[in-house]
Amino acid sequence: MKLKRRIPVANPEIGQEELANVIKAVKEGWISSRGEFISEFEKLFASFIGVRHVIACSSGTAALHLALLALGVKHGDEVIVPDITFAAPANMVIAVGAKPVFVDVNKEYWCIEPSEIRRKITPRTKAIIVVHLYGHPAKMDEIMEIAEDNDLYVIEDCAEAHGAKFRGKIVGSIGHVDCFSFYANKIITTGEGGMVTTNDDEIADKVRLYRDHGMRPRYWHIVPGFNYRMTNLQAAIGVAQVKKLPKLIEKKRWIAEMYRELLEDISGLIHHPEMEWAHCVYWLYSILIEKDLKITRDELMRELEKEGIETRYFFKPLHLMPAYKEHVVAKENFSVSTYLAERGLNLPSGPRITEEEITYVASTLRKIIKRH
Repeated sequence: MKLKRRIPVANPEIGQEELANVIKAVKEGWISSRGEFISEFEKLFASFIGVRHVIACSSGTAALHLALLALGVKHGDEVIVPDITFAAPANMVIAVGAKPVFVDVNKEYWCIEPSEIRRKITPRTKAIIVVHLYGHPAKMDEIMEIAEDNDLYVIEDCAEAHGAKFRGKIVGSIGHVDCFSFYANKIITTGEGGMVTTNDDEIADKVRLYRDHGMRPRYWHIVPGFNYRMTNLQAAIGVAQVKKLPKLIEKKRWIAEMYRELLEDISGLIHHPEMEWAHCVYWLYSILIEKDLKITRDELMRELEKEGIETRYFFKPLHLMPAYKEHVVAKENFSVSTYLAERGLNLPSGPRITEEEITYVASTLRKIIKRH
């Protein structure tokens, strides 16, 4: 059976609560970067993450830029970045004049490999950016220990991991300064938008300063800053979204459980990991297509597309991209990130996906594999 509608890889859960908040903001005339929803969103998110300071901003990329600025990362510094991730961390390191140093990831849980971090540290290293890839947390105890041993800062990029936990501790509360995205395909969304979280008073103060044009008081500029503020309209959506976050995480984990059960007996298909020390939130349900299947990942994607099922391949390794060529040492080995990028496939995992749709995706995938 073919469903009449196309199944997207992600779709936001926007309802009457979000609409009511936006209407309220519009009626009251607070549509720019001031208004009650901004402070409410920050307070609710701070309570969820369990940190003292939460600063709303215009995007997850802006959050990364603000974090690096607040830590004083500058020209001549090096910042360690996982080789497989969306490009925003590397781009923002370059934006502050520093050099991104790419590090391979762990084959079991796909996040940055601590032993590789140790190998790449030099006297110029200033910080480590940790990406909790596809909703699975990195090995934060080892990473924080490495940072302490070498007097480094840790920035958690939690764009794909709202509510994920490492040994019971929620991500976004472990590093020195941490960043979230609320882009439309994230676990919660404000359309565009981001958040910086920290327990450090000085870092929080600097983030706020750089976010608001480097201005304090009004029209008095202490440092060259940026307009990275979130609007009250975005925050109005965010207030409703963060209240739904526990249920959205439950839905993500249910989606993962469904896919795992429906696809568990396919030899050559590796499922999204969840280590015993981790609580994964499965931003997207991600699988690896091994060579045993006699169909390539890209062939499988094309066949699924014909059946009305949208999928996405994994992020490409940063070390292969023209944009970062000058930052890569010749003949460096990134075997795990290359392996994941060649085989990784993200299945439809949006919060509005139904049991019928998941069953259709799984049965269609199974039929395609059987044909080959």
